[in-house]
Amino acid sequence: MSTQTDGRPVESLSEGDAAAELEYLAREIAKHDHAYHGDDAPLISDAEYDALRRRNDDIEALFPDLVREDSPSRRVGAKPSSKFSKVTHSMPMLSLGNAFTREDVDEFIDRIRRFLSLSADNEVAVSAEPKIDGLSVALRYEHGKLVQAATRGDGAVGENVTRNIETLPEGQIPKSIHDSLCPAVLEIRGEVFMTKSDFSALNARQAETGGKLFANPRNAAAGSLRQLDAEVTRSRPLAFFAYAWGEVSEAVAETHTGVLQRFGEWGFPTNPRTRLCRGIDDIMAFYEALETDRAGLDYDIDGVVYKVDRLDWQRRLGFVSRAPRWAIAHKFAAEKAVTIVNDIAIQVGRTGSLTPVAHLEPVNVGGVLVSRATLHNGDEIERLGLNVGDEVRVQRAGDVIPQVIEVTRKNSKGIYEIDPVCPVCGSQAARETGEVVLRCTGGLICDAQAVERMKHFVSRDALDIEGFGAKNVEQFHALGWIPTPAAIFRLHEHADELASLEGWGETSAKNLLAAIEDRRSIPLDKLIYALGIRHIGQTTAKLLARNYGSFENWRMAMEQVGVIGSEERQDLVSLDSIGDAVANALGTFFAEEHNREALDDLAAELSIADVAKPDKSGSPVAGKIVVFTGTLETMSRSEAKARAESLGAKVSGSVSAKTDLVVAGPGAGSKARKAKELGVETVDEGTWLAMVGDA
Repeated sequence: MSTQTDGRPVESLSEGDAAAELEYLAREIAKHDHAYHGDDAPLISDAEYDALRRRNDDIEALFPDLVREDSPSRRVGAKPSSKFSKVTHSMPMLSLGNAFTREDVDEFIDRIRRFLSLSADNEVAVSAEPKIDGLSVALRYEHGKLVQAATRGDGAVGENVTRNIETLPEGQIPKSIHDSLCPAVLEIRGEVFMTKSDFSALNARQAETGGKLFANPRNAAAGSLRQLDAEVTRSRPLAFFAYAWGEVSEAVAETHTGVLQRFGEWGFPTNPRTRLCRGIDDIMAFYEALETDRAGLDYDIDGVVYKVDRLDWQRRLGFVSRAPRWAIAHKFAAEKAVTIVNDIAIQVGRTGSLTPVAHLEPVNVGGVLVSRATLHNGDEIERLGLNVGDEVRVQRAGDVIPQVIEVTRKNSKGIYEIDPVCPVCGSQAARETGEVVLRCTGGLICDAQAVERMKHFVSRDALDIEGFGAKNVEQFHALGWIPTPAAIFRLHEHADELASLEGWGETSAKNLLAAIEDRRSIPLDKLIYALGIRHIGQTTAKLLARNYGSFENWRMAMEQVGVIGSEERQDLVSLDSIGDAVANALGTFFAEEHNREALDDLAAELSIADVAKPDKSGSPVAGKIVVFTGTLETMSRSEAKARAESLGAKVSGSVSAKTDLVVAGPGAGSKARKAKELGVETVDEGTWLAMVGDA
C-alpha cells in the first residue's frame, strides 16, 4: 500500500502539512472502509488500518480547525450493498475510538472525569470485553419476537439480513424471548463471527469442492451472512456474541454489566471473558492476560473494548460523530519486518503534493504482504539516510502504515534526493511557507491534480455517482470529455462515443448516464465537499451548509472571506471549529476567476437543495447562536456544547451582533462585556440548564 502522508511527529507539522495528510487519509480510509465493510475483502490488515486512523486522530487533536467528517472521527463503516433491502437504524450503529498504550487508556479515563466533572475519588468502573473480529448486526424484537436483523452498513443504514440470521444454529440467536419483563421494543446488538476451527473446516470443504477460499474467519463470517440465498448461510457455521443494545422501550438495568446479565437470561450468548474492571491497574491486568491467552482462543480478537459501566454516565457522556465518549477499543500491538528498497517513486496528489514511495522487496508482516511504504517527504528521507538498495525496517503500526522507520543496513551510497520537478507535467515543485512537502506549481495544467480532483468529485462521500470509478475518470479525462466537474453532467453529448469504447456498450453507457442524471439534485454540503477545497472535509462542509443555508448565500459570502477584516470573514471564523486555515483556503479558492467560473458552470447544471431550517417547536434554542464563556460548574464545556448542538443550536467561539445567547459562568471576561455592550441576552449556568433541561 502506498500512502501520501507526512509521517513526522505531528507536533512538528505545519498547518499546511497537516491538511495535506488529512486530505489523503480521508480518501485512503474511505477506500479501505468500503473494501472491509462493503466487499468483505480488506486490502490491508486491521493493524495497518488502525494506524491510519490513529495518525488521523493525532493530527486532528493538534489541528481541530482541520477536522473532516470523512476522517476516522467522523465516519462509520460503508454504504450498504444494493443486493439487500435497506434498513434505517432507529439509533445509529457507531464505531469506537482506539487506544494503543496504557497512556491512551489513562487519557480515556481522564477524559471521562473531565467531561463529567468527577473528582479523583470517584471510581470509573468499566466493563472490559474481548473485541471480536466479525460482522456487527442489530436484532430488533417486538413483544418478544424477532422481527428484523440488519448489518451495520454505514452506521445509519444497514442491510436487511433477517432471513439469514434466522438460519443460525440453535442457541445463538433466539427467535423469541419468553420473559414478561422483556421490553416491548428491544434491539440487541452484537457480532456474528466464525470460530477458527470452523473456519479451517470450511476452507477445507471449499478446497475439496473447488469453491472460494476465504482469507480469514472475519471474511468467512461476513461473506456467509451476506448471502442472497439464506440456505448458503444455513450451511455455514456462524456464531454470535451480544454486547450492546440500540432502541429499547424501557430500561433494562442500571449498569452495562447488568444489561449483559439480562441478555444471558434471555438466551443470548455473551462473551464469558467479559469482566468488570476498577482502576487502570485492574484494566491493564485484564488486557495483558487476554493478550497472553489470545492465541489459544477459538475466535479472532484484536483488542479489548472498555465501556463505562454506569448507564447514567453513558447517557451524559453521549457521542461524538462516529463513536461514543464512554467506550474505547484497546488494540493489541502490531509487528515489524526487514526488507530491501528496490526503488523510490514520486506520486502527485490532488493538491500537487509530491510524495516519495518506497517500492519494497515484498515482505510478510504479521500475515500481510507489504510491497510499498510511504517515505513521507524529502526531510524524512534525509533523516533516515535512505537510498535505493538499502535494507530497512517496515512497521505496520504507529504513525502511518506501512512506513519505513529505519535503515538497518546501508547498501547504497549517498541519500536519495527528490527532483523538484513534477513527474507528471514537468512544472517546478516548491515548498510553501511553513511546509516540508514539495508541491507542483502546475495547478490546472497538471493532469495529476486535475484527475485526482475529479476522482474526489465523483467519489463515494462526494457526489457518489454509481459506476463512475477512478478508471473512468482517467479514461474520460484523457479523451478530453471532462475537463471540469460541470462537463460530467454534459457527458451525454458523448453518448454514442461512450457506448463504442472498448469494455462499454449501449447498456453500460446508458446506466452511467442515468446515474449521472440521478445526481443533478444534491444537498449543499455535498457540493461544498465535492469541490475538494483544501481543509474542507465533510464536517466543515456540513457546518458551512447549515450556517449559510443556501448556495446563493454561501457563494456570495465566500467571495469576501479572503479579505482580512471583512464582515464575511469575521462571521466565518466565529463559527465553532472554523479558523484561519479554512477561511484562507476558501478565500484562495474564490480569489481565482477560473474557480468561480467553474463553480458557476457547475451550479447551472445542478439543483442544489437549501438546508432545512431546524424545527424550533421542540427546542428553546434551535437555530440560535450560543456562546459559552467563563467556568461552568455543573458540567464541562464539552458537555455543554454537545447538549446545545443536540438541541439544534449553533455554538460560536466569539460574541457578535448575531449572537442570540451568552451563557456566562464565573470568571467570564471580555465576551460577557461585549455581550452587554451589544445587548445580547446573557444567562448564568443555572438558567441555561433550566432552559434546556426539559427540551
